[in-house]
Amino acid sequence: MPDDRSTVRVDAAVRAPGGPPLLASRLAPAVPGEPMVLRPRLARLLDEAVTRPVTLLRAPAGWGKTTLLATWWRSRQEAAPELLVPAWVSVEAGDDPDRLWSYLGAALRSVVDPAEAPLPDRAPRPDELEILAAALATRERPLVLIVDDLHRITEPAALAGLEFLLRHSEQRLRLVAAGRTGPPLAVHRLRLAGELTEIGPDDLAFTGDEIADLLTAHGVAVPAAAVARLRQRTGGWAAVLRIAALALRDQPDPERWISELGADQPEIAGYLRAEPLAGLEPTDRELLRRAVVVDAVCAGLAAALSGDADAEERLRTLADDSGLLHHDGSRPVWYRCHPLLADLLHRELVRLPAVELHDLHLRAAGWYAHNGRPADALRHALAAGDWTAATDLFVVRWPELVPYERPAGVGPVPASPPPEAVERDPELALACAAERALDGDTGAAVAYLRLATGHTRRLPQPRRSRFGRLVTAVELTLARLAGDPQAVRDAAARLLATDAGHPADDPQPVPAVATAAGSGVAGTPGHAGEAADVRAVAGTALALLALDEGDLTGAATGFADALAAARQAARPRTELVCASRWSLVAALRGQLRAAEEAARAALALPHCQGWAALLDCGYAQLALAVVALHRSQPAEAEAHLGLAAPAGGEPVPGAVAGWCRAYLRHDEGEPSVGHRLLVEARTGWGTRGGELGSWLRAAELDLHSARGDVQTARELAGEWPSGPVTGAAAALAVAAARTELRASDPRAADRLLPDWTAAAAADWPLPVRLDAALLATVLAVGAGDDRRAGRLLEQALDLAAPEDYRRPFRQAEPGLRELLAAHLDSGTAHWSLVSDLVRAVDAPAGQGGGTATADTAMAPLDEPLTERELTILRYLQSILSNVEIAAELSVSVNTVKTHVRNIYRKLDATRRRDAVRRARQLHLI
Repeated sequence: MPDDRSTVRVDAAVRAPGGPPLLASRLAPAVPGEPMVLRPRLARLLDEAVTRPVTLLRAPAGWGKTTLLATWWRSRQEAAPELLVPAWVSVEAGDDPDRLWSYLGAALRSVVDPAEAPLPDRAPRPDELEILAAALATRERPLVLIVDDLHRITEPAALAGLEFLLRHSEQRLRLVAAGRTGPPLAVHRLRLAGELTEIGPDDLAFTGDEIADLLTAHGVAVPAAAVARLRQRTGGWAAVLRIAALALRDQPDPERWISELGADQPEIAGYLRAEPLAGLEPTDRELLRRAVVVDAVCAGLAAALSGDADAEERLRTLADDSGLLHHDGSRPVWYRCHPLLADLLHRELVRLPAVELHDLHLRAAGWYAHNGRPADALRHALAAGDWTAATDLFVVRWPELVPYERPAGVGPVPASPPPEAVERDPELALACAAERALDGDTGAAVAYLRLATGHTRRLPQPRRSRFGRLVTAVELTLARLAGDPQAVRDAAARLLATDAGHPADDPQPVPAVATAAGSGVAGTPGHAGEAADVRAVAGTALALLALDEGDLTGAATGFADALAAARQAARPRTELVCASRWSLVAALRGQLRAAEEAARAALALPHCQGWAALLDCGYAQLALAVVALHRSQPAEAEAHLGLAAPAGGEPVPGAVAGWCRAYLRHDEGEPSVGHRLLVEARTGWGTRGGELGSWLRAAELDLHSARGDVQTARELAGEWPSGPVTGAAAALAVAAARTELRASDPRAADRLLPDWTAAAAADWPLPVRLDAALLATVLAVGAGDDRRAGRLLEQALDLAAPEDYRRPFRQAEPGLRELLAAHLDSGTAHWSLVSDLVRAVDAPAGQGGGTATADTAMAPLDEPLTERELTILRYLQSILSNVEIAAELSVSVNTVKTHVRNIYRKLDATRRRDAVRRARQLHLI
């Protein structure tokens, strides 16, 4: 509650002579209802926000804007009024400039001595504004003016004076404005100037902990799962949550009530109709009602549903001003309605005449079919009861109706087709089975599949051949959904057999159907296109199975073949799945350039039209993170890991992301944190094994020994059998050898290190071969065999340079850094790479080491190099000898030697490496 001094000031302002009568209730916030839930998170957000000139709270009705400001206003008055002085004004509909300023003046008088500045009871004149701005600018402490319900101001001129004060009061006036729509302020200018803090529905939404506190305050106790469900259904909407909390107090089974929460709850339905919907124009409400026939809507789809050419602008307004729609930030923008509001509108939708409702579903099906979303088109064609369109769509577009990710949950079930329609065309039952499988309703899908196969013999032979292929495709989908690897392999084999002209339901060879029904829909006609479709779908299923089992080699081959088939068949959905996952497998196997190219190509595909885009893009982003890690680009790796988060819920991306983060923390000097992250990644991968399992085990072994825990690393490595090392075990063998080197046992390390130069090693992942090469190099250095070490290092550089590997060299064992520097003198075909690596390792290790880095300040040359000397200097970067340089330039060897001596003298160098380094620092080469 405000103190006595505040109350007296407000009363004095209301009784001020010379102006119209004012309401005290508009100059102080109403006392919020009980019980109140404190939300320190938002109070801290406001405390930080008022350090800027303007704070804008914008959200629909009932999101807690006024309650937040009221509690914050009182807490600031009670806690530290000497540090921050807040004043309050509530705006009412119809406030013109004079009326608004009479209240603004009264509010300012409650915290400002009128003797300091003129405080008008009407819209002030320019000269009065200047005096008031000057007076505010001289204040020791800032003044916070809270203006609630600013959206009620319809005359922009009413705020012109307030904007003037904000610009000229030396930031001694801080405006906190709350409203349902954008205020008539220069928001864009304030945003660009960094003077605006914006707080929206996402900030105001109740978190799970805050919902639990609210329920507790109302005497309601429910499990955490029920709290999560309540947050999902309400979106954290404050008013709806309070209604729910009040209703829950009288419920015998609160958990069940929450699980069934919908717009059929009378108090919630009444609130939604009275508040967010009541203020809408009839055309906007009709647009919303039509839009909820689909899960999400974009401008084109909205126009198709409503016939309104201005649908895009109206959608944007409904999202920005009313907050009834939320957009996902993609391009094109897709909007979703609030869950409870969508539920209410759905209930209105089903009361439409059947003809109108069918028309909406047909409009949706047509738009989806022509915009690359056949799954949604099939669902709406079935909902409309257009059995012919649904069947044709399935027959032509079946490869795009295969779900490659786990369905989010079972959605609304379309009406079943009449039995006579299925008897006439059993492919209709297959279409229904495919639609139910897409939604994860495997029980209904199996029932439809049995219904379809019961009428197979009624089909004529050409259609029966096609029918067998379609049956097998649905069976493959159901096998994947069931998580049965052997069933997936069997179904994929049967599907591939149909391409040879042996359909799954008929042992006799039959000619392939040249074109599918409805060939006007996009697809590749003819046997070649059908064969490509079969290879793409079956190959993708097998590649996904290999990836799930950690078989990186099989996944790489499978995705590459399926990707080629998908491109041949012009199936962008399958192409996106294969390209995104192949890019990750390629990155793990060390094909960095190809992985980067494939990942960026996948991200450029038209994936913003649904298709589990976030999941697919997550794989591509994770591939880019692996590439960045290998190239010693930690900031880029972290950024890509953040963008890959949507895919993190699946086993493979989760394990790879954990591996990436583990090594990023290790490289930053936090080996214990890195080890913990890697243990979590291995735990998440579980007992799946495969190459990926061995790879994760090798990484954990490596991080154990990096922390000095050699004994645990040895136990994790186990006993190594004699004989050749396979690709899956190579990573473990190299990690075990590195452990022994760290334990100061180079002989054991040399014994365990597999032969990375053998022909069989060509199939190892490139990072493993490179690690083995560098470890062999370090062992040669330790043995004093510098010549062999140089040869091995050059071979390692031959492996690394084409893919631009950096991290293995920068994180190598001691001894390699010095060898890299000496390698510049002895000659290398990878001068630029080695030079960069030397500078990279000199920077942290060269403090006081006497080695100049690229950033060292260099004195200019006393005598410039001649053109011929510059030419020879460029050759000095290579591994060419003086004799070879002379041959290249068609001059004598003595001439080259003379120029080289002059170059050394002018650059103050005594050897080739120092001369080249100095020249690079001076930007001569």
